[in-house]
Amino acid sequence: MPTLIRNGRIITAVDNYVADILMDDGRIQTIGRSLPVGEDVTVVDAEGLYVLPGGVDCHTHMENTFGDSTTCDTFESGTKAAAFGGTTTIIDFAFQNKGTSPLEAIARAQTTAGDKASIDYGFHVIVTHVDENVLADMKTAIRHEGVSSFKMFMAYPNSVMVDDAAIFRAMRMVGQHGGMVALHAENGTIIELLIKEALEQGHTSPRYHGLTRPALMEGEATHRGIRLAELAEAPVYFVHLSAKEALKHVVEARDLGIPVFAETCPHYLFFDDSEYEKEGFDVARYVMSPPLRDKESQKALWTALKTDDLQLVSTDHCPFCMKEGHLGRVRQKPYGKDDFSLIPNGVPGVETRMTVIYDGGVRKNKISLNRFVELTSTAPAKLFGLFPRKGTIAVGSDADVVLFDPQECHTISAHTHHGACDYTLFEGRHVHGRVKKVFLRGEMIVDGEHWLGKPGNGRFVKRGEVGGY
Repeated sequence: MPTLIRNGRIITAVDNYVADILMDDGRIQTIGRSLPVGEDVTVVDAEGLYVLPGGVDCHTHMENTFGDSTTCDTFESGTKAAAFGGTTTIIDFAFQNKGTSPLEAIARAQTTAGDKASIDYGFHVIVTHVDENVLADMKTAIRHEGVSSFKMFMAYPNSVMVDDAAIFRAMRMVGQHGGMVALHAENGTIIELLIKEALEQGHTSPRYHGLTRPALMEGEATHRGIRLAELAEAPVYFVHLSAKEALKHVVEARDLGIPVFAETCPHYLFFDDSEYEKEGFDVARYVMSPPLRDKESQKALWTALKTDDLQLVSTDHCPFCMKEGHLGRVRQKPYGKDDFSLIPNGVPGVETRMTVIYDGGVRKNKISLNRFVELTSTAPAKLFGLFPRKGTIAVGSDADVVLFDPQECHTISAHTHHGACDYTLFEGRHVHGRVKKVFLRGEMIVDGEHWLGKPGNGRFVKRGEVGGY
């Protein structure tokens, strides 16, 4: 059934105006003033509200297993939480396990998500091994499967870490075929040594997670990754950039015209390494990789978002519970209560991203309203081959639309969230700005506190060439 959104203030990465939007058959059909209404059209009054393109979160981990632990959000719970947070498309991860191919990883991930996801989704492939067959499969994934980005780890030796030669080979191949490698940039072998030394000295508490992953080693790996991409003549994307020591290399490379892109995450923008100075195991809620950095890095990240030295804000939504057994989840954060290296790395964030970036960015005059939309929707869609189907409000684009009240004040709490995680880093934070209604391809899936979406209604979205930002 056609739906008309009446009198909302439409905000895109470049526009800000009041108009009506007619949605039908999953797409935006017409944008204009005082559009005529037929008898079969549902009218939604959006006066006083922002009308935003649905958020695109290009870094989430639903039902992903790392070591012995699996993230607590399923595709069902995680995509529901995303929707309530104003996100209508996620890009999650397909794991190339030992002895499997990237194509098998994609097929397995699609099977996992297919009957659970309530918003649209795509995948990056986590590549843990490179040979001629893997390279051929990566090419096929780009050309025929709609998966054009591949994550590789410079950290976690003896697990998912790959060496520089493998990264270079992958970059060289995918760069020739419209793909892009995304790097987790930390010097894994040095970090592993520092962890080993800390444990031998009896340091087992969560605060040592941050102390054993120094910012210099994120900077070193970032510089190395850029040089590999430069040699391969390929674009490169850095996930969850946290440190000024890494950011400076991105800025220098971009100034030279090298196609380098990077994201940061809300936790690096609102928290700093002073959290690790607290006592007790509760510090484990801040165990993510890379860890929180100093206040200077935090300030530098905000500046980089404003100047486009950083292109977007994703969540790296990788939730593990603080209470063992919560909703039946096992091997969660307490798994490492006697050894910080066993604490699952990751934090929740998919439900709070849009609101905290609006409240802490737009309202604090750190970024403009248009830049807010660009960072949370348009830039990720462009970088990862989803634009203009996703990431904007335009005739012909998917009718993924969020009605957002910029004035409503509320308090963030895990008790009112819709995912499976038992905590949020933003617990008790008073914020302005709230998602009121969410449409996925023209169908309302969130109406205030009411959930209208259904598991399985999300669609796998094939992506085109990446890096076109």
